[in-house]
Amino acid sequence: MALSGPAMADQKPTVVLVHGAFAESNSWNGVVKDLEADGYPVVGAANPLRSVKGDAAYVSSILAGIKGPVILVGHSYGGSVISNAANGHDNVKALVYVAAFAPEAGESAADLSGKFPGSTLAPTLAAPVTLPDGGHDLYIEQSKFRSQFAADVPAAEAKLMAAGQRPITEAALKEPAGEPAWKKIPSWFVYGDADKNIPAAAMAWMAERAKAKDTVVVKGASHVLMVSHPDTVAKLIEKAAASSK
Repeated sequence: MALSGPAMADQKPTVVLVHGAFAESNSWNGVVKDLEADGYPVVGAANPLRSVKGDAAYVSSILAGIKGPVILVGHSYGGSVISNAANGHDNVKALVYVAAFAPEAGESAADLSGKFPGSTLAPTLAAPVTLPDGGHDLYIEQSKFRSQFAADVPAAEAKLMAAGQRPITEAALKEPAGEPAWKKIPSWFVYGDADKNIPAAAMAWMAERAKAKDTVVVKGASHVLMVSHPDTVAKLIEKAAASSK
């Protein structure tokens, strides 16, 4: 039965969650649990991690199939993806960056992670996997995964995450981003001050540049604060949703 009037007004926006490199959709499980408990429809997009343009087109196709307002959330490299994917979708009412890149046109994730000192990702990467097209897939060495990526996640859980990590192409990290949606759509940022992948200074700088409506810094949090601090992340997403009405 179609809803209209007050009933439609009570419907909450759909939250679309886009994971980043070395993670997967289930990294959002704690956030999904909180959001669904509060009545939000949630979609965890399986980010291909192949190219900014291609990944954004894939997420854009998901957005095109959702009726009603959307809160679009990206983690890490997923921030580059949502910044491009939201373009052309009037139903995207807010962008939430979770320890994520928010590039300007022409900037890459590699550019931004090196803009300020502090990233220790490069030495923790395993030997690149050569792809049929001559490109390379990148992984974090499993023995270094927790320390680099998920230091505040219980060891047993981090070990599972390390084994199931999704690789990203080297080319995707170096690919220049397109015109960013954060120039037109309100944004919110949350990140940890102990992030070893993207320096906290870089994320603070990107949040300020994007004129973020709110920026939350979680003391001692790692790069995967959606795993270690799901309540904080969910709360900010809900704040963005409430502000977008």
